[in-house]
Amino acid sequence: MRRLGELEAEIMDRLWKWGRPATVREVVDDINTHRPIAYTTVMTVANILFNKGWLQRSKQGRAWLYTPVRSREAYSAALMEDALGTSEDRPAALAHFVEKMSDEEVAALRKALRNTGGPSRT
Repeated sequence: MRRLGELEAEIMDRLWKWGRPATVREVVDDINTHRPIAYTTVMTVANILFNKGWLQRSKQGRAWLYTPVRSREAYSAALMEDALGTSEDRPAALAHFVEKMSDEEVAALRKALRNTGGPSRT
């Protein structure tokens, strides 16, 4: 999986945060509170995200409503899977990753392993 580009990530972040379908106009107006951006630029990138399968869209009047297809967490998990795929020694890469985790993150990992039926650790 390719990492999202800067504007792609900015658009997806808003849609994930809002948790509801949104129009390009809403996204543009929100981005414009931080920096100027053209409507057509956001419209083009939203269309690219739709064509890549990141967004679904439905017509509302003359505008499209965009909704993420995957959650932010699913995106993060796919990035982690890709990163692991670059290692020739996945167990060693995982061990290095876990070493850098906080106690809370290790506890969350244990819980996730239990909930998914994965191997248990003590």
